[in-house]
Amino acid sequence: MKNWIRLVLFFLIFLLSGCAHVISKDLRAKSDPYLTLSQARQNPDGSKGKMVMWGGEIVETVNQKDAATQIEVFQKPLGWRGEPKDIGSSEGRFLILADRYLDPYIFRSGRKVTVVGEILGEKMKPLGEMDYRYPLLSGKQIHLWPEYVYYPYSYYYYTPWWGYPYWGWGMDFRYYYTPRHYHRRR
Repeated sequence: MKNWIRLVLFFLIFLLSGCAHVISKDLRAKSDPYLTLSQARQNPDGSKGKMVMWGGEIVETVNQKDAATQIEVFQKPLGWRGEPKDIGSSEGRFLILADRYLDPYIFRSGRKVTVVGEILGEKMKPLGEMDYRYPLLSGKQIHLWPEYVYYPYSYYYYTPWWGYPYWGWGMDFRYYYTPRHYHRRR
């Protein structure tokens, strides 16, 4: 009986270890969880020097002459692990200033990112035909989330009806061995 208890405890510890937060505990403790992006945009001088944890989707990554990288991020609310949520609401955009070279191919547009950094102030930058005030963060810890790739139907095509000629299987075998790039259109 004791071996089963040990096995169950080991399994639970193994499962819970994969649910850890991506940002270090020290930086999360130093950051202000109540300072939002819209508050920082309204009062840039009052929020200067504070640590925050924000995230969102990368809009643009630009390497600068001084070997630093500037990342423009479309802010999104963070989930319990720190991953930006896939919802349409946002408080605006902000800039991350990393003190090292980050490859724009890896940190490309559309990738999710979470950052803990100190607010350095604000930077005016054109956004379309208007000038936009971006809060500027120094990136203390930047976490780039893995991409999830959607693979459409490749080898299997499921029909929701249970019909002729393969009763009970629910598979339409006419499309069973089709090449990857061909998909049935409706």
